Amino acid sequence: MKPAPTRNPATPILIAGPTASGKSALALTLARALDGVVINTDSMQVYADLRVLTARPSPEEEAAAPHRLYGSVDGAVNYSVGRWLADASEILAETRAAGRVPIFVGGTGLYFKALIAGLSAIPPVPEAVRAGLRETFADRPAPDLHAVLAERDPEAGAQIQPNDRQRIMRALEVMEATGRSIVTFRDAREPGPLTGEPVARLFLAPERDTLRARIDARFDAMIEAGALDEVARLAARNLDPALPVMRAHGVPGLIAHLRGEMALADAIARGKADTRAYAKRQFTWFRNVLPGWSWCDPEAAMAQAQADPRGLIALEQAKVAPQG
Repeated sequence: MKPAPTRNPATPILIAGPTASGKSALALTLARALDGVVINTDSMQVYADLRVLTARPSPEEEAAAPHRLYGSVDGAVNYSVGRWLADASEILAETRAAGRVPIFVGGTGLYFKALIAGLSAIPPVPEAVRAGLRETFADRPAPDLHAVLAERDPEAGAQIQPNDRQRIMRALEVMEATGRSIVTFRDAREPGPLTGEPVARLFLAPERDTLRARIDARFDAMIEAGALDEVARLAARNLDPALPVMRAHGVPGLIAHLRGEMALADAIARGKADTRAYAKRQFTWFRNVLPGWSWCDPEAAMAQAQADPRGLIALEQAKVAPQG
């Protein structure tokens, strides 16, 4: 008796793009049409503390199709790309075992790179090492930390910008835990769960003026929806300011306002400006670091998804992202 044929797993769908480009709406449309599971690929939407300010899908949207890794992490956790990849890999396996389509959606380029290209084989940093360094340097500005890094790890110090606190701390943690520069691990990579597999890769690219207007309008809407109260609850936890959740766009300015250090209008303006700058970096990342994506107009992609979702995915697999 012949064994039952193995069904080919559904082609994973990857939807990226700058903030406020309509990614979540497109993912939900495809998930409902294709029996898909929406898997969060955004480093801020994982945090339970910030539903409003990170524009997480609403409870109604999450009920319309399975959503995973949204609001699943406490803000006190320093959730890394490695931890996300481990969680996402488990969900990918579960999704495929159920015969459903995995739909990864978000704006964090490093998460997508880990999926399709893998991660540097850096050993895990013990939590005690990480916590000790963060306690030691909690009140030090990023340029001071960079000076420490340049002394302890000159090679990494030469490659990391003096104001990039997150990367500086990561390099210090790796040096403390392993005795080796983080730079020495970059050529040793472990494959990602989608390395070498056919995938459909869509990058939603709104016209720049339109995107800026969307970002500003959405930030205003988030304030109206209670973002300030949400940040007040976060601030009351007195978490380490170096934690990722404390650096989400809008959080620093709104906390400064709550402390009486900044007018609300100025805090809102800062949040909008930070978000617009981040969107610009997202364009640059995908253009230069992850070529091979199909860049498309969000409205056109949505219209096609509503009319012929399978045709959209087949078409997008054949396109290549613009360069330069």
